[in-house]
Amino acid sequence: MALHPDFLTKPLAHRGLHDLAKGIPENSPAAFQAAIDAGYGIELDLQLSADAQAMVFHDDLLDRLTDETGEVRVKTADKLGSFRLKGGQDMIPTLAQILAQVDGQVPLLIEIKDQDGALGNDVGTLEVATARLLANYTGPVAVMSFNPHAMAVVRENAPDLAVGLVTCDFAADEGWASLPPERLAELTNIVDYERLGACFISHDRSDLNRPRVAELKTTGAAILCWTVRSAEEEAAARQIADNITFEGYLA
Repeated sequence: MALHPDFLTKPLAHRGLHDLAKGIPENSPAAFQAAIDAGYGIELDLQLSADAQAMVFHDDLLDRLTDETGEVRVKTADKLGSFRLKGGQDMIPTLAQILAQVDGQVPLLIEIKDQDGALGNDVGTLEVATARLLANYTGPVAVMSFNPHAMAVVRENAPDLAVGLVTCDFAADEGWASLPPERLAELTNIVDYERLGACFISHDRSDLNRPRVAELKTTGAAILCWTVRSAEEEAAARQIADNITFEGYLA
């Protein structure tokens, strides 16, 4: 399925239009409402709860974003929903809550965080939960992940959903150092794109000059990018990218 045209025209607020100085934490209902009110699209992240619910939260651990500690995945959705996000009044929301809030008003770009830990195939629960929630959602929505296996599961369970890959120079990122060099090369060269039936990538803005990005663009892939933090970075990114994911300024 092709990416909805709104994904190419409305800049995407990274984890919502968050601003801690205004009491608006990332990935919070307040941040998403601010994005809606400003006419921006929304990018958000998903983690899995202990009872197999899709939670809107970026980190594997609770520590940075709440006053709690430990892994997100060992807490139930109800328990997670009782944890206040630092710097604001909102609690950790479920994807179901945010779908009801956004309700098709702006495009919604959903990143499924890697549940395998090494971009492997030990995935499925979060992906299936997400696909089921999106089955009856009628607004512009797309799903992506660094993990191609995650997108394969989403594609299998929701064949009409727009899916894509989050991409970068994996070999240069210390966060992926535990992966075999040959797999790092495959991920960097985005070799899984065609077999997944993907229709877009969201690529590291600092690596947009990569030839594979240009190649995908010539074949019709939509090129999004992350994360733009200034007007100057936006101008440079838009030389190649069709749209941006931004934070820290107003695109």
